[in-house]
Amino acid sequence: MSRAEAGGGAGTAGGAGTAGAVEVSGTAGAVRAVEVSGTAGAVDGVGGRPPRLWWTLGLLRSELVITFRRGRTLALLGVLAAVPVLIGIAVKIETGGGGGMGEGAAAHGPAFLTQITNNGLFLVFAALAATLPVFLPMAVGVVAGDAIAGEAHGGTLRYLLVAPAGRTRLLLVKYAATTAFCVAATAVVAVSALVVGALLFPLGEVTTISGTRISFGDGLIRALLIALVVAASLIGLAAVGLFVSTLADSGVAAMAATVGLLITVQILDTIPQLHAVQPYLFSHYWLSFADLLRAPFYWDDILTNLGIQALYAAVFGSAAWARFTTRDITV
Repeated sequence: MSRAEAGGGAGTAGGAGTAGAVEVSGTAGAVRAVEVSGTAGAVDGVGGRPPRLWWTLGLLRSELVITFRRGRTLALLGVLAAVPVLIGIAVKIETGGGGGMGEGAAAHGPAFLTQITNNGLFLVFAALAATLPVFLPMAVGVVAGDAIAGEAHGGTLRYLLVAPAGRTRLLLVKYAATTAFCVAATAVVAVSALVVGALLFPLGEVTTISGTRISFGDGLIRALLIALVVAASLIGLAAVGLFVSTLADSGVAAMAATVGLLITVQILDTIPQLHAVQPYLFSHYWLSFADLLRAPFYWDDILTNLGIQALYAAVFGSAAWARFTTRDITV
């Protein structure tokens, strides 16, 4: 969705300068107002510039609305919601409405697949395990890759910077919106899986990997923790995609490069000869969330995964900032 900004009419507040701008959103004609302070104007009713916190929150809200109203974003979320439905139906057909999975299906299915027929809550864990290696990161790669490059390609990046947002603040808002998409995408998978699991399979006590049994309520809490860990596992990739987005002037090119990098990293993670570097790849510990189904929790790999994601976010976030703040914006 392209955006173009046009200056608004003059207006005074407190007897000072002009203020006013509107940002026009693409062919749909959606308009969102952007508050711009004048050179000497007072728009906060006190006589100073508008509070930076409120400006940042307004910019973030606007970015979130635009991100989640895009047809592409809705399509990605729709695909993610459909994956648990397909898994649940396949398991139901395979088991004929009861019993266990066949040996062949169990051997080739994702983790937790054999437990779904006994407890529909396991569909949440199975769906997250099935989508995390491919579907979730590809969706995040598309959104992150388009964050800056999409604005540049649409010719609206320079107009965004005309408003008193600043490059650093705009970059932080873009990353925050991408992180919000990580949470939303994970939540869509988890909620869809929970609903389908409840409709197709019985619910009850949960048998952990350690063999102990916990209540359904405790199982729901663990499912929530697992969803949060899965969402946090994607913030490193989000930072990488944002950095790639600052290098390109085409949203499609940035999205393709981010997804290509994701596929390359996952291929490297499967080559035995590269075992020395694999623990440093952002995808290596993605499936460590299964340790939250142990009794007690096994935190080592989970904390390692979160540390790696924070490291990637810091390194590539800094690289994106260095690139974006020194970039010559011509479009």
